[in-house]
Amino acid sequence: MLTLSGQRPVHALLGHALPAAYDRLAELAPQAPLWPALGPDRPQAVPTVRDCGLCRPRRGVIEAFARIAAGERLRALAFRLELGADSRWRCAALDIGPTPAVRAPAS
Repeated sequence: MLTLSGQRPVHALLGHALPAAYDRLAELAPQAPLWPALGPDRPQAVPTVRDCGLCRPRRGVIEAFARIAAGERLRALAFRLELGADSRWRCAALDIGPTPAVRAPAS
């Protein structure tokens, strides 16, 4: 959440994500999709986890989700954790719900 909200750099997750998940983080992070859309009439707010859950499809795998409140928006984040041979959990995949379209100002 900290990386996808622009509060931490992607490289902070080196060693915590497998290559495909790290590449996906690097792709998403510059957009800061979890940072609240701010405007002159909106106070600044930091993203917060509203809810989370998981399932264990097999031993050594956790598939999880989090609902994240970012200002007035509620976003979904899904990720998969896998237990490595070294007994460390690493993020193997992640996805975030579609990013709302930014409307162009009317001319």
